[in-house]
Amino acid sequence: MFSNALAATLARRNVHYGWVVAGSTFLTMLVTAAAMGAPGVLIVPLEKEFGWTTSEISAALALRILLYGLLGPFAAAFMNRFGVRRVVLTALALICAGFLGSLQMTGLWQLMMLWGVVVGVGTGLTAMVLAATVATRWFNKRRGLVVGLLAASSATGQLVFLPLIASLTTEYGWRTALAFMCVMLAATALVTLALMRDRPADLALPVYGETQVTPAPAQAQGLWSLMMSPLVVLKDASRTGTFWILFATFFVCGCSTNGLIQTHFVTFCGDYGLAAVTAAGVLAMMGMFDFVGTIGSGWLSDRFDSRYLLAWYYGLRGLSLLFLPFTDFTFYGLSLFAVFYGLDWIATVPPTVKLTADRFGREKAGLVFGWVFAGHQIGAAFAAYGAGLTRTEFGTYVPAFFTAGALCLIAAVLVLFISRGLRLPTGQAAAAGA
Repeated sequence: MFSNALAATLARRNVHYGWVVAGSTFLTMLVTAAAMGAPGVLIVPLEKEFGWTTSEISAALALRILLYGLLGPFAAAFMNRFGVRRVVLTALALICAGFLGSLQMTGLWQLMMLWGVVVGVGTGLTAMVLAATVATRWFNKRRGLVVGLLAASSATGQLVFLPLIASLTTEYGWRTALAFMCVMLAATALVTLALMRDRPADLALPVYGETQVTPAPAQAQGLWSLMMSPLVVLKDASRTGTFWILFATFFVCGCSTNGLIQTHFVTFCGDYGLAAVTAAGVLAMMGMFDFVGTIGSGWLSDRFDSRYLLAWYYGLRGLSLLFLPFTDFTFYGLSLFAVFYGLDWIATVPPTVKLTADRFGREKAGLVFGWVFAGHQIGAAFAAYGAGLTRTEFGTYVPAFFTAGALCLIAAVLVLFISRGLRLPTGQAAAAGA
């Protein structure tokens, strides 16, 4: 295989193949995150063409976000059983199929099925659990940095691609924008096929930062065991207060990021007279600052108490959301918001992953984080639909942004109550792999 030859070449230059896997994962998360963010630019075009309301379109987007989160724990189990590469290729095919099918849609139920269910399942298989799984399988040293890089790719993909998607939609229509996304998904599938490997042991390599090759753990046999393993881990993890605090604060994280900003920011700015391309440009600015902030967060989480980092992140995010309606949507005001909010967009992920691994053990980190991430996406779905309903009923998004800001301030306090050093008893949960 190409990956074997490349791994051997890199080894002679003292470069670990884990960085290639991280790069392939970075690209996958970048493009699938762009696929998650693209529908947020298309709300107004769909309203104009089909006459659907914001709340109706938001219902489909909320279903997609909900499935994106709820599939996380099961995606981790699928990766353990079938391998990362197979799961990623399946996910890319599903997202592409959902977008291609929607080019011919004429009814709201088709939007629900294609963007809600098909794209929701596809993106759910490559959710943030993919980053946690790759980082814990391939890296012992620099794990926080790798999680930061991969988390940054997810948020940056959601934001940086949006100006191009908005421009294509404005110039050529929303179908052209979706066709462009399908081309990007196909190219990513080719890269994954060539470069992705499931574990370092597949190439007779140790985990980065270790000296001994760790063999792949024995796999659970049968579909029933596969489907039950996330539920068994959830049962044991849910007995701890730490799990519920992480779940609740990540619920708030989802409310205040992709559920609200990713889905409704362009339309919110449009209500104040900003063109879609301009608003998407502000999102791109956030993406650039997010890239710096999230990588920096990964570096910091390797060195400082993650609880205090999260308290700062949630507090600053809450203040920035409360400030947004008072910017008057001027260039200066939005730029200031983009800087502070962008630095914080996905900065919460590296310390949350680190807390999960430290408290519940590396072998169960992927599954436990999958359930924590489900809380993130439940919050995102709540915000995606709730904000759309607010605009439909009251003609403004402002209450939704104030609510999200207040919840962030509550999360900043709540995260400080996470205890030190708690671990899930190793004998209680089903083996989940790393």
